[in-house]
Amino acid sequence: MRNEKMKLCMLFAYMFVVLLSCKKDKEEVKSEKAQVKAWETLIDGNSLASYANFEAQWNYNYPWGTDHNGSARMVGSTTNHNQISLSGGVLTIKATRLASSPGNSTANGFTNVAIWYNSGACHAKQQVLINDQFPSYTISGDFAVPTSRGTWPAFWITGVNSWPPESDIMEFKGNNTNWQNTYDGGWENKLTAVANAGSYHNYKCWYNKVSATDVDCHYYIDNVWVAKHTMSNSVNKPMWLIINMQMEGDSGSPGPSGNTFYTGKNIYLGRERAF
Repeated sequence: MRNEKMKLCMLFAYMFVVLLSCKKDKEEVKSEKAQVKAWETLIDGNSLASYANFEAQWNYNYPWGTDHNGSARMVGSTTNHNQISLSGGVLTIKATRLASSPGNSTANGFTNVAIWYNSGACHAKQQVLINDQFPSYTISGDFAVPTSRGTWPAFWITGVNSWPPESDIMEFKGNNTNWQNTYDGGWENKLTAVANAGSYHNYKCWYNKVSATDVDCHYYIDNVWVAKHTMSNSVNKPMWLIINMQMEGDSGSPGPSGNTFYTGKNIYLGRERAF
């Protein structure tokens, strides 16, 4: 009888240990699932390796058309690479002074601005959407820019359905000062003099969701952190990623009389997936 009791006790003890183990395993799985995160690369340098790659991930011109806030009209298509072209993994945008103006800008708010240049722009098909599922993004690129009066190269994101938000990762306005700007109804600006801006430098921003409505923007130049801005009311608002070269406008006038070149490579867009 004593042996039978001992066997029963051992059986109950074993079952208790098994139950505890199962409960622990379930808790660990739940804990792991709650913390699962992954980094996704959406665009990398391969998007500039060929026109087929480029046109799979980028559209020509601005998302809203060919004109914006300066005297350049964006010209580019699958059959016209005079102003925006690829070679050896490098994107080249060329601004060309016209002999006569074809008319004024067609962009809202800028219809009083005369067009005097053809230039180039592109925007990523993949939108930037910062939210609970995608709380963090990194956007970067290597660019060699013109810095003469009237040249206005930029690398930026802006709202698809509204303005604001806007974040300018790289913007030069006719000199060697890079503007990194955040607009959420008011402007925050970080101005940095860049030596030899006509040679390649890396411009980057890390976007991180910090509340139900706000995103912190950490700006870098050549992998050196230079500023943090808060972009309020920008969560769950899709944004376009744009590369373009405007002319004159905020960069001064008159602009160059000949051709002006702006090149980029190693363009990167990645995000954290939280679930």
